[in-house]
Amino acid sequence: MALELKSAVKTPPKRVRVRIKRFSPETGREWWQVYEIDTYRGMTVLDALLQIKETQDHTIVMRYSCRMGVCGSCGMIINGTPRLACQTQVSMVATEEEPEFTVEPLRNFPVIRDLLTDFTSFFEKHRKVKPYLIRRDTVEQENPKTEYKMTPEEHIEIYPYSLCISCGLCVSACPVSASDEGFLGPQALAQLWRYTADVRDEAWVERLQIADDENGALKCHFAASCSAVCPKAVDPGGAIQMLRSALLKYKLGLWRKRKINGPVPPLEVSKEKVPLPPEAQPVDGADVEAMEREPVVIDASKLLE
Repeated sequence: MALELKSAVKTPPKRVRVRIKRFSPETGREWWQVYEIDTYRGMTVLDALLQIKETQDHTIVMRYSCRMGVCGSCGMIINGTPRLACQTQVSMVATEEEPEFTVEPLRNFPVIRDLLTDFTSFFEKHRKVKPYLIRRDTVEQENPKTEYKMTPEEHIEIYPYSLCISCGLCVSACPVSASDEGFLGPQALAQLWRYTADVRDEAWVERLQIADDENGALKCHFAASCSAVCPKAVDPGGAIQMLRSALLKYKLGLWRKRKINGPVPPLEVSKEKVPLPPEAQPVDGADVEAMEREPVVIDASKLLE
């Protein structure tokens, strides 16, 4: 993160070459195409690609949306590393000595066209781990009166894995996903651990059985490349190791979920009025009840002056 912040205020080369790997599904042809653009301080790789698309070549195909590292749509290979284009400054990947960078579609995904990849299998694997709370009392879950109990300490255990934006960078960096299409992959397995560790979920045995599948957690080689490229510091590699540990201990009869929290009891309504503190007391002569009854009127004409 410190490197990214430093790059944000660093001025990139005034003019850079952008090498984009193209692909045509109609002909099956792959080729590299080079474009030159003028840059500015703060310019991201996504900005550069959009400038090329708008001013030089409308045929370039890519996926993007939020432009602020939240949606995860603009994942691609930049200078050989899986990155989000909107989070990558041009000054991070191009220098005065080497004013050029390359852009390719994410690896380990079928390429639809140019930089656009197919995430169908990715989301099928995500659905396979059942990424949602499962409770025995489905009536209470579907018609909740209160929320489920969770302490700050219990929340922090799963919070890092809740930051996943499903960008696919971890899968693109995973050597096992590169050689085995059946492998669930780091994103799905990290979410599997997130719900296994969640104290509100009651399907932990079912989730460990999913992890015990031939394409599950034990197939991970722990290269940790998934954690190295994650733009949200989710650490899917660490999550998989905790999932493996829990699975092996469970198979030996040494692990079970510590506890499962239920709903929070309803709040007791007190009829006793709590007096306002001295600093919040109304000024002398103010009729607070009348002020509360009086509608708020904003004269919009004054806002336009």
